[in-house]
Order: sequence, then structure tokens, then C-alpha cells
Amino acid sequence: MVGDGLPWPDEDADAQALGESLASEPGASECESRAVTVSAALHQVRLDKALAELVPEFSRSYLQQLLAQGDVLLNGQSALKPAQKVRAGDQVVVQMHPTQQSQAFKPEQMPLDVVHEDEYLLVVNKPAGLVVHPAPGNWSGTLLNALLGRDAQALQVPRAGIVHRLDKDTSGLMVVARSRTAMDALVRMIAAREVSRQYLALAWGAWVGPARRSVQAPIGRDPRNRLRMAVVDLARHAGKEARTDFELLAGCDEVCLVRCTLHTGRTHQIRVHMASMRHPLVADALYGGAAAGPMQRQALHAFRLAFTHPVTGEAMEFHAQPPEDLLQALDFWGLRYN
Repeated sequence: MVGDGLPWPDEDADAQALGESLASEPGASECESRAVTVSAALHQVRLDKALAELVPEFSRSYLQQLLAQGDVLLNGQSALKPAQKVRAGDQVVVQMHPTQQSQAFKPEQMPLDVVHEDEYLLVVNKPAGLVVHPAPGNWSGTLLNALLGRDAQALQVPRAGIVHRLDKDTSGLMVVARSRTAMDALVRMIAAREVSRQYLALAWGAWVGPARRSVQAPIGRDPRNRLRMAVVDLARHAGKEARTDFELLAGCDEVCLVRCTLHTGRTHQIRVHMASMRHPLVADALYGGAAAGPMQRQALHAFRLAFTHPVTGEAMEFHAQPPEDLLQALDFWGLRYN
């Protein structure tokens, strides 16, 4: 699932992927070793090919990585040459050290702004700058780590109960499951578009035309810049249908404050659709929005979240005031937010 932003990883990881999270890291305190003996059938076979037969649970690319790092021992010596031949009876040891990735799902004591909590779920107000889920460059200090540190129950739920995301620099409301039952229900509800999510966006340019407009335009990877998403022609490029409703709340000659309602949850959806209307978000450099005044991160805040409680059936609705930097930016341009 996705929030306004980041792509969600596959929920079911296979054994090979889990094993390959144990790539070598210098200075790691723990090490798992796999010792095997070369059989007669592999006599005079290349080491890299023999390894693929001896430890088939790992991919060849991962084994080649271990070879290059000196983490494969042949008869007690580091074996750095994939092409060298092995002999029947040779002893091979594959060493796997924990990486930052393999140790990412650890509890950390971090403050969280909890808007609502019950037996089945939490609603949190995520600050800008907080990464939701561990990923390259951010293996610790994430919302997931904070959830694990706050509640031992989170250890029993996949991804600590996270069912959707916000980009690192987007602030605002997120719902988090505290049980597998609630998580499965919330995932289904988000997929069925039964969770209402609204955002405040401060964007460049004077708003022209009707105060309300809807953009229904497919989003896919930008063919000219793979780091970005873009509105794409599905006849020529891969992508998915996306719809966002926009309503002008306030504006001036330089910027506009817009309420955005998501009907789908594509990667960077609001940012892409706003940029497609020539209203890139303030400080969203990836999509052409320059920083200005107090706004030094993309000016996007998830201010409203509404859904039916997945267990009790109660109607739930939550609001989060804009953070200080966004309020200061509104003052900077003389705009009011009610």
C-alpha cells in the first residue's frame, strides 16, 4: 500500500530474500556460518558454480558478493577467485554477517504524537523528516522503530502495523494497526478506497479558474528521469490510473493553498498532479518547486483522516493542525488557514 508517497514493498518475502539481508558488514558482532563439503559430483567444478549447488537457498549474485568480500573460505583460506576449481572433500565455509538492513527491525525509544489509541489501532501525527519504514540510507530512526519501541504488541504485527505511508518530508496523520485482524481489515479498506485522506498543499503560482477541479491522470515512472514519477500515456509507458480532487482555500499572486483529496494512492500522487497543473509544491525540488521563506521541505501536510473502525464499526475522524513551518509560510505570504 502507499500513502501520498512511497512505494510499498511486497508483503511476503521469500526465504532467499530474507537470507540475502545478511550481507557482510565490517565490524559486525555476530556471524552466521554455513559449512559444507564438496561432493564427488562437484569435483573440478568452478567455485562459484559449486557454491550455487552447495547453498541453493542463496542467489548466485549474492554468493558472488560474498566471494568478493572474502566471506567464503575454502579449506580455511579466503577464496576470492570464482573460477578456481574445487575438489571432492574440500571444506567450504560461507560467512554471513548481520547488516544494518537485517538489524533494522529493532525497537527504539522515540517520541510519537499519538492522536488516538485503542486496543486495535493507533492514529499518529507524523512530523516532517521522519521516515516511515527502514530503507537504504535510513535503517534506523524510523516510525517503525518508534512503534516497536513504544508497544511490545507491535512485534506481533507485520511491519509493526504500518498499512500506508507518507513521504519523509510530508507531515500528518497515519493510521497504524495494533493487531493482525485490524491490519488485514485496514489494508482491505484502503484498497477499496474506504479510507478518506485529505492534505493541505502550498504550491507555487496564482490559482486560475474554478476553485474546485479534479485531475484524473495516470502516473508512472518518468521515462526521462527514473528518480521521479510523472503523468504518463498508458499506451506508451507503464503506469496506473490516479485521481486527485483539489480545492483552492487561499491564494495570492505567488502561491496558492489547496486542499487535496486522494481517491487513489499512487507514488508521489499529489506532487505529480500539482506539478502537472503547473503548481509545483513549494520546496519540492524534485518536481520543480523552489524553497522560499520558512518552507524548506515539500509543503504537504495530511491534515484529515476518516474511516470506519475496522473492529467496532465506529465512524472515526481526525484532524491535525499544520506544523509550525507551514503556518509560518502562510504568514510569510499573508494567507489564512481556518
